[in-house]
This record gives sequence, C-alpha cells and structure tokens, in this order.
Amino acid sequence: MNRLVNTPWDKLEVGMEAELRRTCRSDDFYVFANTSGNMNPMHLPREDGDGDGVPEAVAPSMWVGALISAVLGNKLPGPGTLYKSQKLEFLNRAHDGDELVIKVRVTALAADRSVRLATRVEKLDGTVVVDGEAEVYAPEKGQSFELDDIPGLTVQRHVHFDALLDKAEPLEPIPTSVVAPENASSLGGAILGWKHTLITPILVGDAALIQEAAEEIGEDISGLEILHEPDHAAAAAKSVALVHEGRAQAVMKGQLHTDVLLAQIVKRDGGLRTGRRLSHVFVMDVPGLKHLLLISDAAINIAPDLETKVDIVQNAVDLAHALGIEVPKVGVLSAVEQVNPKIPSTLDAAALAKMADRGQIRGALVDGPLAMDNAIDIGAAITKGIQSAVAGNAEILIVPNLESGNMLAKELTFLAHAEAGGIVLGAKVPVILTSRADDDKARLASCAVAALYANRR
Repeated sequence: MNRLVNTPWDKLEVGMEAELRRTCRSDDFYVFANTSGNMNPMHLPREDGDGDGVPEAVAPSMWVGALISAVLGNKLPGPGTLYKSQKLEFLNRAHDGDELVIKVRVTALAADRSVRLATRVEKLDGTVVVDGEAEVYAPEKGQSFELDDIPGLTVQRHVHFDALLDKAEPLEPIPTSVVAPENASSLGGAILGWKHTLITPILVGDAALIQEAAEEIGEDISGLEILHEPDHAAAAAKSVALVHEGRAQAVMKGQLHTDVLLAQIVKRDGGLRTGRRLSHVFVMDVPGLKHLLLISDAAINIAPDLETKVDIVQNAVDLAHALGIEVPKVGVLSAVEQVNPKIPSTLDAAALAKMADRGQIRGALVDGPLAMDNAIDIGAAITKGIQSAVAGNAEILIVPNLESGNMLAKELTFLAHAEAGGIVLGAKVPVILTSRADDDKARLASCAVAALYANRR
C-alpha cells in the first residue's frame, strides 16, 4: 500500500526539499513510445538509431523530465498540486540501467498559492542530466491518500522470440518446400522467413496465383524457385517428394487445408512417416513469463490415448532440446492434481510421469497430473503442498486432448497477448503450419523453430 501525504500552502517554506530515485528501464522507454507516439529508434532498446551497430537505449528526455512531476505530485508539495509551468535544460543523457535522483527545492512563494521550485535530475555520480525550474499551485489544505489499487502495465515485449531469432538467423537457411503459397498471407510468411535467412523457399503451387500474391504484397520473387502444380493434393505430394530427393529439409503449409497436406505426409508409401506419431507443438512467448512455454498437442491428435501421448511428450521434449532447454520440465495437465479414476487424464498423467522415471520418456523431468495453476505458478504449487521440480516451473504443458489444448493456446494468444509459433513433429522433417491469424512475429518464430530443429537433427 502506498501512502501519500502533502504539504499544504500554509506549511510550505523556502528551502524545503524532496527527492525520489528511479532506475531507467527499457520497459519505461517502450511505454513512453506508445503513450507519446515518439518512436525515435534512439530510445528503443533493441534499435540502432544512429547506424553505428550498437543500440543506444537513450532515455527519452521528456520522460526524464516527467520524473520531476512524480516528486511534485507525490512528495513536495504532494497530492493536490497542479502545474503552472516547467522549464527544462537537458545537459546530459541517461540510458537504460542508469539510476537517477530527482530533486526539488522550494525557492519562492507567492500569494496566489503558487510555488517556485528548483528542479534537477542527476545520476548517482552527480552528473546533472536535467536542470530547470517548476512553478506549481500548492494544495490549499493538508491531505493524505492510501493508494492500493493502481492498475499495472504489462509491456508486450516478446524477448523469448527475439532470442530465438538471434539464435537461428546465423545458421544456414533450411531449404523449405512451401505448399500452395497462393495468397498474400501464406506467401508473405515464406518471404519473411527468407528475408531473415531462416528458410530458402521452394514455392510449389499454381504459378500464376503465386505471382499474383507476390504483386499484391509488392515482393519480387524472381530469385525463388517456383514449381507449377495447381492441384493442392499434387502440390503437397510434390513437396514431400522434394524431401525424399534431399532438396527440402522442411515443409511449410500455404493456402490449402491442413488435412490435404498431412494426408501426403502420413502416407505409408512415399510419405514422411517415422516410427513416432505426428504431433503439433505451440511455442509461446507469454508476456511476464520468464521462459518459453511449449503446449502440445492442440492441432493434430484429437483424443490421444496413452501410447500417443508418449510420442506427444517425446516430440515436445526433443523440440525443447533444439531450442536450448537442456532438461525441460514437463507438466501433464488435468483438471486436478490428484489421481482420480473418474478422470482418465489423471491416470494418463501419472503413467507418463512414471514412464519418464523409468526412462521410457527421455531427456526431461515429467510430472502429473497437475492443474494449470500449480503447473505454472510456484505460489499455487506451494499453497497446495505440491513438492515437485516441475510444479510451478513447467516449460512444456501436455494437454488432455485437442480441444483443451486449442483453447489454452488461443486464450494465451488473445487474452494474455502471447505470441504463438509452432511446428508439427514426428515426420522426417519439421512441418510449419501457419494460420491466417498469425502476425509477422508468429510466422518468423515458426520458421526459426523449424530451422533450429532441423539444424539440431
């Protein structure tokens, strides 16, 4: 709880002082960019505003100046104060990570309750960043306020996806057969991965429609190989054949139905089957979560049995390894965290946990059943008395069935503002499934995930 107390007009004296400390953080700069509309790359921590190869992350001067208002409004004179004027002189620059000291000192009082104050912002070493003078109207009477319900802010920075891109872009791009990229969104996703050196697209589909899509989005695809095949099933078969020929190391879905593509992949004769069931893994960057979150299976297996879930878990674990998670923590979800014979998913979860203990699932810590809250929140796990290396720290969530997984992934995307990429595993090569609802970051992340997985293999 934050208690604010003011100093009313009749209690103010010349020479009174107050100060606050504030550390410059990159999130503050992004919030300022959004609220002010000032998108100057000099202030955005991941951008190189002057072209010297190094991001500047300079604190916006007006943001630094605004810190003075925090001292005036919170401490001296405090609540009830209103600005009359503010003069600012910017003498030096602050940067991300700098701790600042914001100081005000009363220099004059006037009969109309106006107060003049010297204002200054300094670094801890005494370097003056901002010097100036404020004139405010002081509160007429003494007041105090208890502030305990101020809305917070979540900055939608997807640092985990940014890290994936940084890790994948230096690798050799993987040749990728793109099936029927015949509209703007599907072709645009492939080109985006190409521009970021994640994939080298081989475009398989109706050449005329592909060219029309390129013209619609203003892209030159003359440097890409196009294989003309207007029939979607035949285009999918040709893309699978490119893998067998050694020309493609991944397959990417374009503007065709998923089942048409998967039908060619799972064919016993000429498909891309392995000894493992296919499953889809969503790779999610959830704001506020300190690590990537993998969710499976929310797109392929509708009501998987225990044998299928073993493959679903192992596929997700193998992908986590490719993404740099050495020993992923796998939480097998159900509605409750206790085994209940009336809830079949709790039995499967307990069996999967024991199978991991016995080495039937390799390379991960697996625990279940876990409810969603105690799988990802350590406080909930402690409250319920769950002692587990996975509970509260799960990096992979295995859902009971497709419906629950699909709802979970979409809730995180549309309510928690998560970014979601993902691929299908269990085939000879990764399969990138894109959606019309995917934004550029999600499309890039899916290509990066596929590139990292293919290079790991």
